[in-house]
Amino acid sequence: MPKRLTESEVAAYGRDGYLFPIRILPEDGMAAYRDRLAALERRDGGTLTKRTNQKPHLLLPWLNDLIRHPAILDPVEDLLGPDLLCWGSGFFNKRPGDGGFVSWHQDATYWGLSEPDVLTAWIAFSPSTRANGCMRVVPATHLADQLPHSDTFAADNMLSRGQEIAVAVDEKDAVDIVLRPGEMSLHHVRLVHGSEPNTGTEPRIGYAVRYIPTRIRQVKGIRDSATLVRGVDRHGNFDVEPVPQADFHPDAVAYHTAMLERQTAILYAGADKRPAYAESLM
Repeated sequence: MPKRLTESEVAAYGRDGYLFPIRILPEDGMAAYRDRLAALERRDGGTLTKRTNQKPHLLLPWLNDLIRHPAILDPVEDLLGPDLLCWGSGFFNKRPGDGGFVSWHQDATYWGLSEPDVLTAWIAFSPSTRANGCMRVVPATHLADQLPHSDTFAADNMLSRGQEIAVAVDEKDAVDIVLRPGEMSLHHVRLVHGSEPNTGTEPRIGYAVRYIPTRIRQVKGIRDSATLVRGVDRHGNFDVEPVPQADFHPDAVAYHTAMLERQTAILYAGADKRPAYAESLM
């Protein structure tokens, strides 16, 4: 029996490759998270740096707690099983009129994970609507194999390499993932998805957390790391990531820097170029 989802919801995820909305926190309960994020952005000069935004749960205890929240992990366990790692996380923040967008893509393209039994929990810190650039998905595209992608490194593209599917995407069946603060969506690593610029009047803030079963491996020949968030890791395929003792604790910052070097090597393997922050790590 599923812990949180119904049998029909589990079936719908298997059929469509996504599921929403799932309430994880009361809407007014997200205010404290928004305040903490705003303080983090001020610390970084008004917007999160790309370095901070790579696995920020390794730098901030409040995010490390969030990725372990039972209201998130129970639905994830219903889909991936009881032994879970958090492989990555990061914010996707679009301010009104900033031009940021996410091209049509599949998450699996450059991650180097051994199998596609991987999902993203996309947690709404703010309302996510069509006007402010909510995520859009093409149902059932996760059932196809990995599609070819091309790197654009477009300035306003929010993806690591500006990657986009190198074949035409039929958008007529695309579904808008509309969420209220404190709700989340789940989507499969091979699901075709993207989002348009924010043409609304309020920011669109989402926190994307990547979960994998402990049996999965990194296949790019680089020792990877992940955070055990539930169950037991009987496989040892990833280095176990430490929990930060305090915001930007020196030990956490040192570990995060070392992690970034490995992650950069994984995500940009074979790329013609790297963004400036990634170049500085190599």
